[in-house]
Amino acid sequence: MNAVIIEDENIASRRLAKLIQEIAPEIQIIDQLTSVENSLQWFNSNDLPDLIFLDIQLNDGYGFDILDVLEDHPPVIFTTAYNEYAIRGFKYNGLDYLLKPIDKKDLERALEKYRKNHSKENTTQRNNEYEKIKSLFSKEYKKRFMIKVGNQFNTFNVEEIAYFKSHEGTIFLHTHNNQNYPIEYSIDQLEEILDPIFFFRVNRKFMVSVKAVNEIHSYFNSRLLLKLKPKEEEQVIVSRERTSNFKKWLDL
Repeated sequence: MNAVIIEDENIASRRLAKLIQEIAPEIQIIDQLTSVENSLQWFNSNDLPDLIFLDIQLNDGYGFDILDVLEDHPPVIFTTAYNEYAIRGFKYNGLDYLLKPIDKKDLERALEKYRKNHSKENTTQRNNEYEKIKSLFSKEYKKRFMIKVGNQFNTFNVEEIAYFKSHEGTIFLHTHNNQNYPIEYSIDQLEEILDPIFFFRVNRKFMVSVKAVNEIHSYFNSRLLLKLKPKEEEQVIVSRERTSNFKKWLDL
């Protein structure tokens, strides 16, 4: 694990390096920088470290000036004699905020927090979550449906669709203009091919567009009752196991 210290006071920098060596010998301090200027030169010529110890007030500017230039900086433990920058510090991926003179126990807690948040297991989990999210956003979802109406075929863009309903083994597409047509898909298939930002499967029979949700009412057994537009005569109830995700979907 590599780290750099950015501190314009040599005594403070050496003391911090000594404390880190005592507390976390697995961390290698690969450089001790003293200003905004030489820090930016260093980052321009070297790979990013795993961790940065950063003084906020430097002789030629603020530590924030360095982070503003770095597009993707690693976690930062701020070290400063001033506490008025704490809130701003945490906006920069600040892992902790230590006031000078740095207390050894405070530094231990900060490094323990770093270990917990950046263990191999957690890193792998975050990477897997990131790849999953990335795949969702890069996935190509269905944009239109071609439906046979009599002897001809009509095309409906997904923006025209209010909801899908399963009835007696057939799935019907309902448009915002209150038209409905049978389609050769299952609800399970629709759940896979429609963009989850715009469509949500509320139960085993209905998949609704966000624009079709007109009213939401509490229903017994921790469920929700929906009023759709255009009006649906059958009760549309969000199943209990889907209620929490439905609320998140609508950002309730």
